[in-house]
Amino acid sequence: MLGQKSAHARQCYYGQFIGGDWQIIEDLTDELVEDWRDFNARCIPKFLDAHPEKSRVAAGLACGALHTICRGAREGDVVLCPNRTGEYLVGVISGGYIRA
Repeated sequence: MLGQKSAHARQCYYGQFIGGDWQIIEDLTDELVEDWRDFNARCIPKFLDAHPEKSRVAAGLACGALHTICRGAREGDVVLCPNRTGEYLVGVISGGYIRA
């Protein structure tokens, strides 16, 4: 989902990017280690600082998803997102993680 209820689907589609925003404002380039467990160990405290109302389990799930988006998506992978009208937008990954 590109935002809650695909709120950012149109912007992402026409801007040709996918995004993950968990209010972690730093560049994750040097944090995107291969093993998601190591990433989570570093990322969960940052997530909980930004979201003190969330549980550690919620933080782990969010950080795992962020790792998958930033590190797991590979060039050529197909991505799908609902567009709020019952249709799906289709994209193909053409590059790696960049901090925007």
